[in-house]
Amino acid sequence: MDEGMQVTGCIDKITAHFQQSVSLECYNGILSMLLNGAPLAEILHALVLKIEDQRLGTHASVLLLSEDGKKLLTGAAPHLPDSYNQVIHGVEIGPEVGSCGTAAYTGERVIVEDIEHHPYWALYKSFALVHGLRACWSEPIKDTQGKVLGTFAMYYKEAKSPTSADLILIAEAARLASLAIERSRSLEFQRLAVKIFDRLPLALVITNASHSVLYANDAFTQMVYSQPSESIEFNPEQFFSPSEPHEIASLFKHLAEGKMWQGELIGQRNNGETFYLDLTVTVFRESHSSENGFAWLFSDVSERKKAAQLIKYQANNDSLTGLANRNALFRQIQELISTDSLTPGFSFMLMDLDNFKQVNDTYGHDKGDVLLVQMVELVKSCLNEQTVFARLGGDEFAILLPGIVTQRELSQLADKINKQVYRRYELSHDKGVYSSVSIGIARFPEDALDLEQLLNCADQAMYISKANGRNRYHFFTEQMQQDAERIANLHTLLKQALEQNAFELYFQPIVDATTGLIVRAEVLLRWQHEGKFIPPDEFIPIAENSGLIVNIGRSVRQAVMKTIIDMQARGLAISLAINVSTFEFWSHELQDEFCDSFADIIDELGVEDFPYELLTLEITESLLMKKHAHLIQVLNELRARGIKISLDDFGTGYSSLSYLANFPIDQIKIDKSFVDRLGEGERHIALIEAMVRLSHALDLSVTAEGIETQEQLKVMMENHIQEIQGYLFYKPMPKAAFFELLAKQAAISPRS
Repeated sequence: MDEGMQVTGCIDKITAHFQQSVSLECYNGILSMLLNGAPLAEILHALVLKIEDQRLGTHASVLLLSEDGKKLLTGAAPHLPDSYNQVIHGVEIGPEVGSCGTAAYTGERVIVEDIEHHPYWALYKSFALVHGLRACWSEPIKDTQGKVLGTFAMYYKEAKSPTSADLILIAEAARLASLAIERSRSLEFQRLAVKIFDRLPLALVITNASHSVLYANDAFTQMVYSQPSESIEFNPEQFFSPSEPHEIASLFKHLAEGKMWQGELIGQRNNGETFYLDLTVTVFRESHSSENGFAWLFSDVSERKKAAQLIKYQANNDSLTGLANRNALFRQIQELISTDSLTPGFSFMLMDLDNFKQVNDTYGHDKGDVLLVQMVELVKSCLNEQTVFARLGGDEFAILLPGIVTQRELSQLADKINKQVYRRYELSHDKGVYSSVSIGIARFPEDALDLEQLLNCADQAMYISKANGRNRYHFFTEQMQQDAERIANLHTLLKQALEQNAFELYFQPIVDATTGLIVRAEVLLRWQHEGKFIPPDEFIPIAENSGLIVNIGRSVRQAVMKTIIDMQARGLAISLAINVSTFEFWSHELQDEFCDSFADIIDELGVEDFPYELLTLEITESLLMKKHAHLIQVLNELRARGIKISLDDFGTGYSSLSYLANFPIDQIKIDKSFVDRLGEGERHIALIEAMVRLSHALDLSVTAEGIETQEQLKVMMENHIQEIQGYLFYKPMPKAAFFELLAKQAAISPRS
């Protein structure tokens, strides 16, 4: 009797905190396994896993006392190392025998916060520490008579003290383990189950097939009855609120099939008040009965539900206007896209409040909020229940229109919104402003097939609305998409690539036509984004138009000069040619900056004497058309250092041939377009002959690029062109492959 009162008192003290320690799911699972006669090992294993789920970082174990009461045997420890379990298995209990051996010996809880320095672990700590186990709390598992059956332990990988909730958790875990062990050793399961579950702070009611109450614990009566009642009734067909018909239908279907059911429902107290409950119903059948019985185990989760609803609202709604927020809207758009229903599709309107920044700057953000709230109400009056109105942030709003894609309907709605919103807004008794909205419209699947494209299309259309005078709408067009992709997408990626040093140098060897030996190489810029090469003719124009080409060019020069130093150190020194953009010489300032950059790079590399003669700059004919005296001065200064100047893509521009004589140039490169047409007739061969003769007459060396066939090579050699570049010999290659190629050539044909 005294023992029962003590247990009752303990349970009463922890009831208020119980939900923080042991979950309903834990009791649900163990109750179900007990009622269904699961083996002890399975029950203990499930108990350990559920307790570990309750406290992240916990490694729990159950040890069973041997029949002679002298040793501890492994019961369940799925997440402790096998080697550790093997050492512990069969350990004799006694004082100062770790946490579990001591707890089993004394019958008292043992809390060891630091295994490494605790006297109980002096002889055993090496086994624990080697596996990173640094704290162990052990609770003796006792039967109803107070006899020790084993221990329930919680291990941690750092020195750790238990909280009050932890102590409640380990005590309740030991009680559940006790029930499982006793059930397996005794035929008094019903008496033990009633005794334990009668003290649960979870409502438990057991009914027969006709809904007669066979048993109800105190928690059930307190949860369902507002005042004490002598007659306890529970009719599930009346108890559960019909507001969730699908869930209730699922519940009774499962029970009719003899299956367990678990979920959330709304229940009704006897005073008519409703509450949310987390329910598990277990079906069982007594050996002497032909009808099923039902164990209804549930807890009141109303507060948790309210908190979850508040969190959900805050996560999906704008705090100022109550509209759907960006995440909620994008999720609904993605769901529409994912349905794979392209007919009829949907439309998306992006709206921006005109002159909103001026309102904030002039009157303050609080007045800006007043304007936004008033504008939202006016837009709402134009919409129906099928539309989704959302605030994306600041003064940017969006409308999702499922099933509406015709230009007529969209134009009518956009025009209605423009007219409704354009008006004077009273921000306070003495302050008012006129405002309006600019709207961009995009349609799925006509304009875009994914969320990102859809947003981009609508944004481009809205930008046009603002550019055309505001307070109007505009539909997306294909031309907008092309402009957006070119300017916004590649420009942003280029900036990132430059900041992250994502460019890579490739080298295309230039060979001697007679010997086939590599005499020079052209350095080519390559850029990979998300595993794919972006063609230079796609990103270089963007870099030039945005001005990024200046920084990219300097980065390339630095990398090439460092490569020349590396090659020289390896005894592989040959000349490297760099392509130079016209935009790098756009002004006198840029020309001077270009010229000075070489000395700056040499200082950065820590080199005193750089071999400028191994560096060639390839410029285009368009640069020669400028014919600036300052540019000529810069090129002459570079040549004076030893740098060679090569005229790239010769013959494709519109420069006068006289420029060849007036400009400081050392060599020309015959463009691939001339080489490709050699097979079309004698006229094209004659062009090659003329260019070569002119170049040789001006004492310029000649390189032919784009050579891919033996026939093309033959024409070049017949015209005494010694330097050949093209796929016939080598394709552009990464630095490592280029160095390896040079090393092989040096080994075969060592230079004198």
